[in-house]
Amino acid sequence: MKLFAKNKVAEDIFDVNVLDDPGSGIDFTLVDPRATEKDIKSMLDIACDNRYYAAIVSPVHVRFARDYIDQKLSGTLKLGTVIGFPLGGSTTKSKIAEAKDAIRSGADELDVVVAIGKIKDGDFGYVKHEMQRIVRLKRKVVVKAIIETAYLSPEEIEKVVHALVKARVDYIMTSTGYAPLGADIETVEKLITLTNRTGVLVKASGGIKTKAQAENLFRVGVARVGTSRII
Repeated sequence: MKLFAKNKVAEDIFDVNVLDDPGSGIDFTLVDPRATEKDIKSMLDIACDNRYYAAIVSPVHVRFARDYIDQKLSGTLKLGTVIGFPLGGSTTKSKIAEAKDAIRSGADELDVVVAIGKIKDGDFGYVKHEMQRIVRLKRKVVVKAIIETAYLSPEEIEKVVHALVKARVDYIMTSTGYAPLGADIETVEKLITLTNRTGVLVKASGGIKTKAQAENLFRVGVARVGTSRII
């Protein structure tokens, strides 16, 4: 079963001028529901070999991945997982329980899907409060808020970014990868402008399949790129 694809450029060491080290901005991701521990082991080896920054796995695989990274890979990778994934429609209580469990299991980073319906309702206070509660769980855990930009108007994007900046998330992410559109340059540039000088960074995710796409996104100012492809 092939859960991640190898591109023609995969043999090249990722090298973008804006990065301090090759691959240091890549979150290599495997959240396919069919993934087995063998698949997770393989993706962690790939992430380590390519010197990616982090590996993102489903919550059920966090403990296995944590042990493998620490015991076999000398702790060289950051480990992330997804919360409220992929719809964001879980209750705040459920997301907090998921987040606590992920932290206990060894996650360094949480990619949290915000309540998209609440954004559409204009209830940005709900979004802010929910993310604040997750951010406050543990100081050293990085929290990234996935806003699914494909479903939002420019005005909604602006308002939810404002709410998330107030919630003090570490990153705002474009997409889960399940929406019809992921990390398009125009939207990414808007997010970078909106977060300028706020301390919040941008992670581009969704539909990133080539090294060239990733390079372009880094050049416009994203701090991380999430992909399930070897680039």
